[in-house]
Amino acid sequence: MSGGTNPPVCKILDYGKFKYDALKKDKEIKKAQKIIETKEVRLSMTIEEHDIAYRVASATKFLKEGNKVKVTLRMKGREQAYVKKAIEVVKEFCARLSDIGTIDKEPELLGRNIFVVVSPKKTK
Repeated sequence: MSGGTNPPVCKILDYGKFKYDALKKDKEIKKAQKIIETKEVRLSMTIEEHDIAYRVASATKFLKEGNKVKVTLRMKGREQAYVKKAIEVVKEFCARLSDIGTIDKEPELLGRNIFVVVSPKKTK
């Protein structure tokens, strides 16, 4: 209905077409959205240099795609006594990703796992 006209003006339209256009518009909006996924990279306490380099490369690829990376280190058996060394391994891994990603929060110990989430850096 139009604002201050006299007599009031209204528009008659086909409700089916109106619903169809609304659905089409919603579909276009959903298509334009960027969905951020969380990819996981698993480490171990006794990981070798080549394996770290390989996982850094895959994490770099995930970050460049715009996804978050969850770095997980699982400690087995007696490794649980060396939590500080495990946190060092995770921090060293995250330091290699520092040029394209930022750590959301410090490494967190949950049970026998250590978690860190790395987000891609914002580009302007």
